[in-house]
Amino acid sequence: MNILLINHYAGSPEMGMEFRPYYMAREWISAGHNVLIIGASFSHLRQIQPQITESIIFEEIEGVNYCWLKTPEYLGNGFGRVKNILSFLRKFRKNRAQIIEKLRPDVVIASSTYPMDIYNSHKIAKKTGAKLVFEVHDLWPLSPMLLGGMKKYHPFILWVQKAENYAARNSNKIVSLLPCTKEHFVSKGANGNNWRYIPNGIIRGDWENPVPLNAEHSIFFEKTKSQGKTIIGYVGGHALSNALDIFLETAIDFGENKNFVFVLVGNGAEKERLKQKAGKADNIFFLNSVPKNQIPELLKSIDILYLGAAPSPLYKYGISMNKLYEYMMSGKPIIQAIEAGNNPVAECGCGISVKPDSKEEISVAIHKITGLTEEEKIMMGQKGKEYVLKNHDYSILAEKFLKIIQE
Repeated sequence: MNILLINHYAGSPEMGMEFRPYYMAREWISAGHNVLIIGASFSHLRQIQPQITESIIFEEIEGVNYCWLKTPEYLGNGFGRVKNILSFLRKFRKNRAQIIEKLRPDVVIASSTYPMDIYNSHKIAKKTGAKLVFEVHDLWPLSPMLLGGMKKYHPFILWVQKAENYAARNSNKIVSLLPCTKEHFVSKGANGNNWRYIPNGIIRGDWENPVPLNAEHSIFFEKTKSQGKTIIGYVGGHALSNALDIFLETAIDFGENKNFVFVLVGNGAEKERLKQKAGKADNIFFLNSVPKNQIPELLKSIDILYLGAAPSPLYKYGISMNKLYEYMMSGKPIIQAIEAGNNPVAECGCGISVKPDSKEEISVAIHKITGLTEEEKIMMGQKGKEYVLKNHDYSILAEKFLKIIQE
């Protein structure tokens, strides 16, 4: 089977986010299928961008075939990003024939987070007789409306809404990373029988062959553990949406208790502000991000992992955060400060769920977990690991996706 996957922001383990297209493609290729990923030459999610000078190039990265469409660079979520999207869509339309010549698909997957790639994807599917799959990462236009404050009748929102409606009505299958979106798409004209849920996942091999931590992080954790301190940690982007203010406020309240250390690992737009908020607190530490292949060893160095999200109506549709599944794979207890339509932490019992805006509940959860015996902590963490291996291994998810295509 020939699979064409369109994802504007597609990356690779070396380039950085987003990883799902690469991991799905690798599993499909291992199963004997041909895959071509269409992506933009620039994405704000990547640490490394593909180097191209032509309008379109094809290349192979670690056994996976990519087609890069040249797009302009941008910063933030303003007009520059819109210009980047428009450029990608124009190049996609212009090069449809060349893409079909490279890989005449049996299935076309429109998966760019925003839904406007559905038109070109549908054209290719009709031209080749392929099935059309609309893969939902985030709900657009709800995301820019609820998170970005854009109005319902803004021209950009109207454009996006028209595309979402088109995708709902014209796709053979809708595959959602979020577990509670079925009724949303039915309301947009989709046949509910065509909706399926396939979340994000992990690569088992990354955890079976972990890469040692770099010297900076290794020294910090070894020193802190030698002092007998309990390490409460957050690993990931430093953005307003990650609810890190309440995490810091909890840490500041623990300032008199020298048995606890709070560490934030990562980078992001809010990092400097958060550092200023932490002030001279001697129990709060900020560390730089680490390469993806060091994440397993990093998470295993932390005693309790924190995951939060600022309250938002969007979360009623559920969450499927890569970060959460990595946390669970580490086998460490988790404090989850998110209100959402699903709750994997509570479902498998691998930690404690609290309100997203309550430092009191976070504090109580920390004391509850540290009050457990070592055996109880291990058992709690193990539940998360078993849950992920059963439900979020990419080899399993890729197979499910193939079965949906073949239905």
